[in-house]
Amino acid sequence: MKLVDRDYMVLRELDRWRFLLGRQIWLLCGFSSKRTCDRRLKTLKEAGYIEQEYKLYGVPRLNTVSRSGKSLIGASLKPDKVRLEQIYHDIAVVDTAIYFHLKEGVPLGSISSEKSLHRLDGFDTPRRHQPDFVFKQEQKIHAIEVELNAKAKNRMMKILSDNYTAYETQKWVVPNDGSKIRRILKEKESSYPNIEVLSLEEITEYVKHVGGGSGG
Repeated sequence: MKLVDRDYMVLRELDRWRFLLGRQIWLLCGFSSKRTCDRRLKTLKEAGYIEQEYKLYGVPRLNTVSRSGKSLIGASLKPDKVRLEQIYHDIAVVDTAIYFHLKEGVPLGSISSEKSLHRLDGFDTPRRHQPDFVFKQEQKIHAIEVELNAKAKNRMMKILSDNYTAYETQKWVVPNDGSKIRRILKEKESSYPNIEVLSLEEITEYVKHVGGGSGG
């Protein structure tokens, strides 16, 4: 097959996020339609550059970049582990990135995923917490934390403190019914005035709308 620029973009985005749903690739990579996107993914799979697999009941199949695909874009050949308990969270993280890209005009090139940030940490330093992603806009660096379930309070305090020091804003995306998370964030707004709280439901509804309601 003859590869085009968009194919390389698909492989890079898969490597950046570990996995993506078809509808997310469509929106991130600018395909003209979901059908066009699905057909190209099928071609990339047949060529051995991506893999597709169902992991959880009720969740569309996950697209990942294969070893051949990683080699093609010069990425680390270390396999990406998809953690079942993190799948819903990771889908929400990418939807949030799409929201900021399409609605807030954040260029994809200015977004660094958690995986990318850990790579920059290197292998010789103790693994530390990194935001789900960060982006740079108007000379400011913003941290994005997608929290579906509340962490232990002492761990959240450490994250809030670290993000306050490192970033201009820390935007927390939480469900409307995440009362415990919201309560902790509200309590700490005076100590950490760079906190912003966003509704997960509003973000996913926006992404669903721009994607024409596609669920796959």
